[in-house]
Amino acid sequence: MNRNVILTCAITGAGDTAAKSPHVPVTPQQIADSCIEAARAGASVAHIHVRDPETGGISHSVEHFREVMDRVREADADIVMNITAGGGGDWIPDAEDPTRGGPGTDIQTPAERHAPVAELLPELCTLDCGSLNFGDMVYVNTADWLREHARLVQAAGVKPELECFDLGHVWFARQLQQEGLLDGDPLYQLCLGIPWGAEADTETMLAMRNKLPKNANWAAFGIGRHQMPMVAQAVLLGGHARVGLEDNLYLEKGVLATNGQLVEKATTLIENLGARVMTPAETRAHLKLRDPRTGKVVGGDA
Repeated sequence: MNRNVILTCAITGAGDTAAKSPHVPVTPQQIADSCIEAARAGASVAHIHVRDPETGGISHSVEHFREVMDRVREADADIVMNITAGGGGDWIPDAEDPTRGGPGTDIQTPAERHAPVAELLPELCTLDCGSLNFGDMVYVNTADWLREHARLVQAAGVKPELECFDLGHVWFARQLQQEGLLDGDPLYQLCLGIPWGAEADTETMLAMRNKLPKNANWAAFGIGRHQMPMVAQAVLLGGHARVGLEDNLYLEKGVLATNGQLVEKATTLIENLGARVMTPAETRAHLKLRDPRTGKVVGGDA
């Protein structure tokens, strides 16, 4: 069991959820305000995507990320910032010509995905570790693209959170480590319950955990109704946890949640198991992250 838990709040995501709940933040100010809400509720880390303020759809704008980061950094609530670098991988074959992407396709090069990270230098960024059938689309991450992306993240001095949606992704992340493309102790995020990747259950989480390197830090999350059970299971198996409106819109059946409410509920669950949520400062020390105030890496365990 892990008694000192890093709790991430995934603030908004990129999926078609804004129309399903009024609490899903869309504009940079709303996303920043939700990060601050999560921080005040006790979250260790805020994981952010940004959206088009007009449509609520996917955005890769560096300026949108910059506004969110600046607003959060200027607030009186500390939180570790984790920028997504996993956008631009959505492939939906065109119905008339399957060699081309059809409506909904959104593909970026590794350099384009990395641009907000290189510009803004958050403490963490995501690095997705493989392709999969993601619902009705294909999420594309070829091995050579991932190697290129890992080199860019490494050169920027930002710690990657290795997103693993299936067991083979853990295998490839270990390969990146063996090739010297990851610095320090790796940080894994086990992403469970997304059709058609790894299922959100104990057996799957345990199988993925057992394939991690001995020096790995790891967390896990489940989507929808699996969110809180996977928080508890991750903590009991020695890991960290994630909640947030990217993954689940409900506080309980029929009751729409805010990010702050999900953090509070997860914190209570973690404390009832006999553990505690780590502060942002403790998280930076534990993961050896760069302190945004000084630009220096914080060392040592919390």
